[in-house]
Amino acid sequence: MPSHSVHSSAVRARGRVGSRSLTPAVLQLGIVGLALAGAVIAIQYSAFPVDPPWIVVLGPIVGCVELAAGIVAWLRRPSNRLGPLMVAAGYVWIATGLTATATPVLVAVGLIVATVPLAMVVHLLHAFPSGRLRGRLSRATVLLGYVVCVVLQAPVYLYGQGPEGPLTVLQIADRPNLDRIGFWVQTGVGSVVMIATAFILWQRLRAATAEQRRVAGPLFAYGIAAVIWVPLSGSFIELSPVGVTPVIVSQYVVLLIVPTTFVLAVLRGGFARTGEIQELGAWLGADEGGRPGLAPALADALGDPSVALAFWVPATGSYVDGDGGLVTLPAAGENRGAVEVTTAGRRVGAIVYDATLIADPALVRAAGRVVALALDRERLTAELRASREGLRVSRTRIVEAADGERRRLAHDLHDGLQTRLVLLAMEAGRLDADGNGGSAAELRSGLDDAITELREIVQGVMPAALTERGLYAAAEDLADRVPIPVALELEPDAPRLPAPVESTGYFVVSEALANAVKHSRAHELRVGLARADGCLRIEVADDGIGGARPDTGAGLRGMADRVDALDGRLEIESRPGAGTRVVAEVPCA
Repeated sequence: MPSHSVHSSAVRARGRVGSRSLTPAVLQLGIVGLALAGAVIAIQYSAFPVDPPWIVVLGPIVGCVELAAGIVAWLRRPSNRLGPLMVAAGYVWIATGLTATATPVLVAVGLIVATVPLAMVVHLLHAFPSGRLRGRLSRATVLLGYVVCVVLQAPVYLYGQGPEGPLTVLQIADRPNLDRIGFWVQTGVGSVVMIATAFILWQRLRAATAEQRRVAGPLFAYGIAAVIWVPLSGSFIELSPVGVTPVIVSQYVVLLIVPTTFVLAVLRGGFARTGEIQELGAWLGADEGGRPGLAPALADALGDPSVALAFWVPATGSYVDGDGGLVTLPAAGENRGAVEVTTAGRRVGAIVYDATLIADPALVRAAGRVVALALDRERLTAELRASREGLRVSRTRIVEAADGERRRLAHDLHDGLQTRLVLLAMEAGRLDADGNGGSAAELRSGLDDAITELREIVQGVMPAALTERGLYAAAEDLADRVPIPVALELEPDAPRLPAPVESTGYFVVSEALANAVKHSRAHELRVGLARADGCLRIEVADDGIGGARPDTGAGLRGMADRVDALDGRLEIESRPGAGTRVVAEVPCA
C-alpha cells in the first residue's frame, strides 16, 4: 500500500450553513429598517420645530449604524448571535426616535424603549464573542439589565414629565416624588448590573490569551464606560456648563461607536477564530444533506485552506486518509503542524494545518474537541476503506505471485524440458536417417507427440504470446485455435497493461471461450477488449442455447474469484435460448 504525506491535502471549500438562503432575508431586514428610519425622521420633522433641527435624527442615525454593523456581522458569521442582536438593537434605536413625534401612541412606544439600547449594550458585552450568554451569573445580570431599562423605566412616563405630562397615553398622574424614587431605584439597581458586568468581564479577561486581552480589554472598558456615561450625563444635563445640546450629542456619539467596535473585535484579533470554532457546533447540528464536509468546515473555521484530516486505525497503528491510504504526519519543525484528536480517551485522528498560518496549536485543539465525535464517525469509514484496500492489495499480490510462478514454470518447461525433448527428437531423426530401423522412427514420433503435448501444457500455464506480446495478441492467438468462428473487437495500437490485469483478462477470455465451445452449441462467438474509465472491459458472447448458471461449475467460479481478486466486477447473462454474455471490468491501476 503506497504511503503519501498529507502536506498537500485539502482544498478549501467555503460554505457556511444556510448562508446563501440567509443573505436575502438579512438584507431585507436592513432595507425595512432604513425605510422605518426614514419614516420616523419624516414624522419627527412634521410634528413640531426643534432647535437645532438635526438633533432629532440622531437616534435613527445611531439605529442605522447599528443595523448596518449587525448585518455585516450576521452575514460574516451566520451562526454567531451578535449579528442578530445588533440588528435588533438597531430597530430599537430607530424606535427611540418616536419620542420626538406628536402622535401619543408613537410617543408611548418611544418612551417604553428609550433606555433599552443600554441594556442591549450590556447584553453585547456579556455575549462577546460568540453571541451566546455563558453562565448563570451572566444570564441573570443581562436579565436584570433589561428589567432596569424596561420595568424600572416606567415611573418616568407614568408619573413624571411635568403637570401636563408628555404627549402620550401612558401618564397616570403627575407625581414627581414617585418619579424621583423610581429614578434612584433604577440608578441603584443599574449600578449593581454594571458592577456585576465589570466583575464577569474581568474574570474573562484573566482567562483569555494575551492577544485576546488586547482586543477584548479596550472593548469591554469602552462598552462599560458608554453605558455608564449616558444615564449619568442625562441626570446632570441641566448642570452642564456647555448647555444641553453638546451633552446630548456626546451621548449619541459615544453610543454610535459601540456597534463598530463590536464588529471589528468580532472579525479581528484572537477572538475572531474562536467565534468561528464555536460555529462548528451549528455545523454539527445542521442537516447532513445541506452542510459542507468536515474538512471544509474546519478549514473555514481555522482560516487555513490547507487543513487536512488523518484518521487513526488501531488495527495497523497508522494514520490513513479518507480513501484509506496511508499518510504520514509532518515532523516537528516543518512548516506543517499536526494536532491529535481524542474522544473518551481514544485517539481518533489528527488535524494537519499550516503552522506558518496558525501559530497557536491551541486553536486547532479547540476545533478538534468540537468535532471529535464527527471525526470518529468519519474515521470508521476511512478504517473500513483501509481494510478493503489492504484486502485488495493482498489479493492482488496473491494473483501476482501465482502469475509469477506460472511464468517461471512455463519458462522452465519451455527452455528446459522442451529443449531437451527437441534435441532428443533430432537425435532420433539422425539415427533413423542412418538406417537404424523402425525403433528410431517410433522414438522420434513419440518425442514429436510429447513435444506437441508439452507445448499445449506450456500454452495453458502461461501462453508465450501473452508474456511476450500482451493480452490482445494472446486473445488473437486464442481465437485462432477455437473451432467456432470468433469475431474480435480490439483496440488498435493499444499499449500493454499491467501483468496481473493481462493475465486476468486472458483467463476470463480463455475460460469463457472454453465454456462456449463445450456447452453453448453456438455458431459464432464474439470477443471484445477495450479500456474505459480506467478499467479493462472484457466481453465474450455467443449465440448458443444459454442457460449457464454462474453459481455452478469450477470454471465460472474461478473466473469470478480471479476478477474479484483485482477488485473487479463480473456479470454473466445467460437466458435460455438467448445465448450467454460474460462481461468483466478489471481496474487497470
